Amino acid sequence: MAASRSTSVAPEGTAAPPGGASGDGTEAVPANAAAEPGTWGSLRPLLLRLHFYAGVLVGPFLLVAALTGLAYTAAPQLESVLYKHELKVSPRGEAASLASQVAAARRAVPDGTLVSVSPAPGRTDSTRVVFDRPGLPTGTTLTAFVDPYDHKVLGTLRTNGQWLPVRAWLDDLHRTLHLGDLGRNYSELAASWLWVEVLGGLALWIGAPRTRRRLRAVVLPRRGARGRRRTMSWHGAVGVWASVGLLGLSATGLTWSAHAGASIGELKGALGGNTPTVSAALATGGGGTSGDGSGAARTKDVGIDAVAAAAHGAGLRGLVVISPPVKAGSAYVVKENTRSWPEQQDSVAVDPATGKVTATLKFDDYPVLAKLTRWGVDAHMGLLFGLANQIVLALLAVGLIMMILWGYRMWWLRRPTRSGGALGRAPARGAWRRLPGRVLAPAVVAIAVVGYHVPLFGLPLLAFLLVDLAVGAVGRRRGERGAR
Repeated sequence: MAASRSTSVAPEGTAAPPGGASGDGTEAVPANAAAEPGTWGSLRPLLLRLHFYAGVLVGPFLLVAALTGLAYTAAPQLESVLYKHELKVSPRGEAASLASQVAAARRAVPDGTLVSVSPAPGRTDSTRVVFDRPGLPTGTTLTAFVDPYDHKVLGTLRTNGQWLPVRAWLDDLHRTLHLGDLGRNYSELAASWLWVEVLGGLALWIGAPRTRRRLRAVVLPRRGARGRRRTMSWHGAVGVWASVGLLGLSATGLTWSAHAGASIGELKGALGGNTPTVSAALATGGGGTSGDGSGAARTKDVGIDAVAAAAHGAGLRGLVVISPPVKAGSAYVVKENTRSWPEQQDSVAVDPATGKVTATLKFDDYPVLAKLTRWGVDAHMGLLFGLANQIVLALLAVGLIMMILWGYRMWWLRRPTRSGGALGRAPARGAWRRLPGRVLAPAVVAIAVVGYHVPLFGLPLLAFLLVDLAVGAVGRRRGERGAR
């Protein structure tokens, strides 16, 4: 009776991460159970069970990632409000020389080593002078903000790369929950399973008998539906609309993850898709350093203003970052850092002795994979299309949050109320036995390969299987005791 009840309600569970069909979690699917014909009829119960377990167990990680990601989407607006004094100036006359602005910043940070200078990109913007300083945490720098018109230092802030404190804090919250390398595993686990949940949910929802006959039933919630059917229709329809964006977030999130990111990096390298860098090496006898505290010996230097002029002459525009030579025999490196559409990521090397451009690297010359990675990461961070990008990310985060909550509600609504059970039933066990060998064998190989390269997908999947086996063993023991 329990098995037949599971089969009869299975179509209702097609979009239930977490929560779905009514099976009791212990009984195997009978060989003669009613099912849709063909490969899909055999594959669907297995997908449903995987979708359920992944939703229940990985759902909390996805929920935290969505909530922290939602908070991160507001970072640019928070920065503009919190750091308005450091970021904005009143335009008046002509800007002072970059050299005088850097000198003012050095007086404010006398024990710092110059890392880079970002000249004010607009008339109302301040100049950023970035220093390394003894005692700073790893990965952080100290940035002095200088009024370009009177070279007055407006203030100093601890920064992390290009991020100001509030964005750096939100970024670390989203990536690691401020738990360091250990916390980084949480976001990688979420990214490793998000694509699995999305693709599995799409297959289950679109493949359901009642939805595949009507487009409206796939993309819009069901009118007049009540209870669990209504919740499921919202869950499935929102999942369809959000699927492309969520898959993109999963893919781009994995590119800079600790474990899967290493495998992706190796694959990109093998395909010639690594991001290139402009060569800062000078020919023998070339200029040295600028004497700005970078640690290299001082030789003739044309100065940072001449370097900036050379970069502008080479076509660099917008926000640029000027990095001094890191050692004798190397050049200044000037990079564009406009990460909105269209991307401006050109870079040049400038000889400090002559002020001539010695090497140029255009973003147009990047390998296709490197471009896609840059675009994908910037879109993930809400930079590529500005405010519109932020709004889309916020909607995706809200959509994911609601789908997770709807999934748990469906699981709750499937609980056995007559017996007073506290939890909803899982889809029936044993679905894998119904898979044809021609499907099962390549699926196992594919899952093993993906699990090896994406370990925070593979290890939890192995844990799901062990839990499933344990649940089955407990169920059989109870059945044997009951038979006695």
